[in-house]
Amino acid sequence: MPSPLSGQGRLVLPLRRDLALAAVVAATAVGMALLAEVEVGAHRPDVPGWIMLVAACGALAWRRQAPMLTFAAVIGCQLPYHALQNIHSAPVPATVLAVYSLAFAGPRLRTALVVGGMLAGLMAVLTTVDMSRAMDILRISGWVIAVALFGEAVRVHRNYLSAIVERAERAERTREETAARRVVEERLRIARDLHDLLAHSITLIGVQTSVAAHLVVSDPDRLDRKAIAEALDGIAGTCRSARAELRTTLQVLRAGEGGQDGTGPLPGLAGLDGLAEAAEAGGAKVALSVTTDLEVPQAVGAAAYRIVQQSLTNAVQHAGPGVRVLVEVHYDEDAEALSVSVTDDGPANRREPPRPAGPRHEGYGIAGMRERARSVGGLLDAGHRPGSYGFAVAAMLPCGQEADP
Repeated sequence: MPSPLSGQGRLVLPLRRDLALAAVVAATAVGMALLAEVEVGAHRPDVPGWIMLVAACGALAWRRQAPMLTFAAVIGCQLPYHALQNIHSAPVPATVLAVYSLAFAGPRLRTALVVGGMLAGLMAVLTTVDMSRAMDILRISGWVIAVALFGEAVRVHRNYLSAIVERAERAERTREETAARRVVEERLRIARDLHDLLAHSITLIGVQTSVAAHLVVSDPDRLDRKAIAEALDGIAGTCRSARAELRTTLQVLRAGEGGQDGTGPLPGLAGLDGLAEAAEAGGAKVALSVTTDLEVPQAVGAAAYRIVQQSLTNAVQHAGPGVRVLVEVHYDEDAEALSVSVTDDGPANRREPPRPAGPRHEGYGIAGMRERARSVGGLLDAGHRPGSYGFAVAAMLPCGQEADP
């Protein structure tokens, strides 16, 4: 129960509006004590009566901080006030406000017990003094019960409105959190797409440029113009492919922004031959095996394409020209999933001993492949092949249902 005392034992000052309300109630009570008709057997307040009447009204200033203590103070002042036969109608405004404040603060059980006890005590005091006031007691009891019910109704209504406001605020926070999460997810998707596209193209262009530079520098007197032309054509082809795929990616992003379908399809299994040719133009020797005629979901096909693309990029980048890569894609009927496997035999110039089996330090490429596999409910494993110079990537991409690309 709230207390009008602070944690340091000091009296908490009441709110200004409660002070003003207590002053209004006190003025009303004083006016009724001076002007209202005096009941039979009663008299206008004497000095003790005025003190108790004003004290009962003054306690209402703390009705918000401590409604129970305020109610007890009001009733505690009124019991001797009525017992001394002061005019009985004057304290009614203070009683009404105290009962309302108690019911408004709740809980309901406390209000029922306290108000019932108060009415029982009031009835005992007044009937002891004057049995003829039984009808007045019933009338007062009716007003007190009505005020208590009104305060309870206001409390229930306030709690209902608070619950509605809280649900609305919670729903708004949920919408904002959902929007923020979608923004983060979209940024990650864009970063993944651009990384896969640019890393693959830049790696191949770098390798092809190195080949062309080597041909020019190695033997200027016997310049192989045909080989240089092929290297430059490969660079140009890689640039064209990168530009076309970048345009498709941007079209998909603009379609998502504008709410319309993109004009360019997502990459899929049909594009694996182009990836193999591009990697071979960069100096790799790629063996591609696609043994599934199943129409896989678009998201699964796009994930498989990106995984193979990044695996070939890593192989060319880390193993260099001459690396042999085996790409196998087939449908696993037992798992109802698309199996993707990309293995290479490591650098052609093997001056170091084979690395131990297990995962290597994962950069953005492997992390992106794992995210792509998880986006369609699949799993991906990547690491050095045991007893070999090479690296292996294996993924299982479920094809049971269409996933969100």
